[in-house]
Parts: sequence; structure tokens; C-alpha cells
Amino acid sequence: MVKKLVVLVVDDEERITYFLKSKLKISGYEVLTAQNGKEALEQFHNNDPDLIVLDLVMPEMNGFEFLQELRKFSRVPVIILSAKSEDIDKIRGLKLGADDYLPKPFNPNELVARIEAVCRRIDRSAESENLQTASFKDVHVDFQGHSMTVKGTEVHLTWIEWLLLRELFQNMGKVNTYETLLTKIWGAEYRNDIQILRTWVTRLRNKLGDTAGIPELIITIPKTGYMFKSTSPDK
Repeated sequence: MVKKLVVLVVDDEERITYFLKSKLKISGYEVLTAQNGKEALEQFHNNDPDLIVLDLVMPEMNGFEFLQELRKFSRVPVIILSAKSEDIDKIRGLKLGADDYLPKPFNPNELVARIEAVCRRIDRSAESENLQTASFKDVHVDFQGHSMTVKGTEVHLTWIEWLLLRELFQNMGKVNTYETLLTKIWGAEYRNDIQILRTWVTRLRNKLGDTAGIPELIITIPKTGYMFKSTSPDK
């Protein structure tokens, strides 16, 4: 029997959590709920959910604060679900480590589709694609062990960051177009969402220490995409 994926829904509106719990259960998921960030942290530590659907505006500990705390110790996928639909909030959530963002009001079927898309990314992140280890500059990556160190210090990557790094590294020296990266990592429905790709490339560059005015590892090809350029590759 296949184990049901566990989704933690975090929202202070009871009607929302009740509605989502019913919808997701019908879609084949096991569902936990929490009304604020503090309750969500307790639920996470006690139940280890596979994915989190997170509201932003909540009492005691809001969604941004919860996400910031969560990313100190976990890379579990997070989909932000909030009425705060301004681009600045979307970008802030993505920079803190959210995997996706869906503004309220929303179509529940779209939320299920996005959860399924995130689950597909998790499955793809487990594929080794024959990559073992790699070293470049002060970075050492163990692709199969999902670990990375920068200047000897371990740096944690999210699922999407692993997928992005692996895709760029596998095509080292070649141009990866925006559409290709978005389609392979997020899915065809995201192929035009260049903003989400730019946000995640910036996050990955920061973690690689590739933050100079002219990046040395992940090179931007204007109006086209990105290319990984390693100084001393060791595949």
C-alpha cells in the first residue's frame, strides 16, 4: 500500500483550513492543520509533514516568520497561499525559501495541481543522473548524498536549489534557456514565469558564494537564460 503524503495546512481562518482539509483528503492526501506559525512548528516537529501550505497573515507568528524559522533546519516544500498578492510579498516569500506562491482567492484544483507539481520535483531531486561529486572554487558538492560545503562549512539547499544546481551543472558550458529551466524544474505551466527563476538563481548564487558584481559560476545570458561555468570541475 502506497503511503499517503502528509500536507500541513497553516491558516488562521477555520473555514479555509476546513475547506482545504476536505479537498486535499478527497485528492488522496493526509492533512494536518495549524492556526499560526507556532502551532505549525509544533505540528512539524511532531508529525514531519511532506509539504506545507502556508498563509502569510496570522497572529502570534506570521507566515514569513514561520518560514524563516523553518528554513533553519528543514527544506520541506512550502506553498504560500495568501491574500497578500503583491509582487514584493511573493518575492519575499520565495527569497525565504518558499517553493511556490498562490494568491487568494484561488481555485482549489489549481492548488492540488501545484502540490502535485512540487511532489514531482521531489521525485526528480532523488534522481542521481550519474552525478557523484563536484568541486569548483571553494564549493564541494555531493549530489547523491545531497550535501554541499562552501569553504568547509555545510550549506543546506532546498529541493528546487538542488534541481537547479544539478540541471546547470549537467549542462556546464551550455546555455540553459529560461523556458527550458522553468519547464524542467517547475513544470510546463511555469515556462513563462521568469521572475521565479531569477529569484531562485539569486538564492543559489548566494549559497554558492557567487555574489560578486560579475558572477563567476552562474553566468547570466541576457534575455536568454543561464550558463554554469566552473573554473576547476571535478565530476
